[in-house]
Amino acid sequence: MKSTLIHDYRRRPEDLLREAHAADPLSNKGYLKILLGYASGVGKSFRMLDEARRRRERGQDVVVGAIQPQVPPDAEAILRHLEVIPLKDVGNGTALDVERLINRHPDACFIDGLAYDNPPGSRNATRWQDARELVQAGIKVIASINIQYVTELRDQVEAITGKKVKQTVPISFIESADEIEIVDAPAIEPLERSPAEQTGLKKRQQELSRLREMALILTADVVDHQLSNYLEAHGINQYFGTQERILVCITPTTESEEMIETAQLVARRFHGELFVTYFNEPDFSEVDRAVLDKKLGLAASSGAQTKILEGTEATQAILEFARSCGITQLFIGHSRDSGLWSKLRGNTMNKLIQNSHGIDVRIFPTKQ
Repeated sequence: MKSTLIHDYRRRPEDLLREAHAADPLSNKGYLKILLGYASGVGKSFRMLDEARRRRERGQDVVVGAIQPQVPPDAEAILRHLEVIPLKDVGNGTALDVERLINRHPDACFIDGLAYDNPPGSRNATRWQDARELVQAGIKVIASINIQYVTELRDQVEAITGKKVKQTVPISFIESADEIEIVDAPAIEPLERSPAEQTGLKKRQQELSRLREMALILTADVVDHQLSNYLEAHGINQYFGTQERILVCITPTTESEEMIETAQLVARRFHGELFVTYFNEPDFSEVDRAVLDKKLGLAASSGAQTKILEGTEATQAILEFARSCGITQLFIGHSRDSGLWSKLRGNTMNKLIQNSHGIDVRIFPTKQ
């Protein structure tokens, strides 16, 4: 069975975000940028301090609010030329000096180690809450974190690395970032250079590859979240996602197995979501509905989200559901005996394609 792909040109999400940033200057508002690493030693501290150096050379007022106790020599060399606001003594520990930073109100404040817990008696319980307060005060914050310290990913990372952490940052804070950047070092050799890490090189490479994939997925989720907020704030109805969301429309007579299998492959490849649905036509027999419900059940058991569509017109119901879910690809089975296909032929099919702005429509002809 061959399929035909009908392409509808889509503006890329990065184009929309670039327009959003250009239309919304950052100089007079708080802004959060997160440098995301997938393992210790990928160079987050250096990347963060190097950005601070470049901003300072461009004339921006830059301070370092917190840095790791030990930094690599190349990062230490940059740090010597930057203004560092000392941590504040609180009880038996130290915390970010939020009050001093707010009063100082630099153009940009650089914060390492977002996941640190503050000692009792501190202004905030955690360093990431300190960073959030600085953003709310109108300061641009550039901060760094490894994925193992993201609360919702902690258990997955622990299963890969065997390393357990207690201090974490909720993913909701990561998603609130205005910008996110992966600090991406090639997973070629162990990045932690102790003698123990030099053994089992192949295993370490596999671990790093899996961690890197997790970081890429998290970044895609954050960009997707940013884009959704922008479109909603600007009253844009069309949805542009960073991840694929595939909707498979089935009928009693179309061969849905290949459609769903292909959709599953695409969804897995791009870490996307799969939806399977059918339009409940009034003239469906009980046998038709039994066949469709069985197909939906099989799709649901394989991880797809399922839905029975109701309405007065199939095309409208499909497109409304697709837009509500942010669908990027729409799979339709070509069966001339199908009541649904008869509704989608000719002008109605043209209407579906013409009105599926931002959605790729893929047609799977049935063997005769």
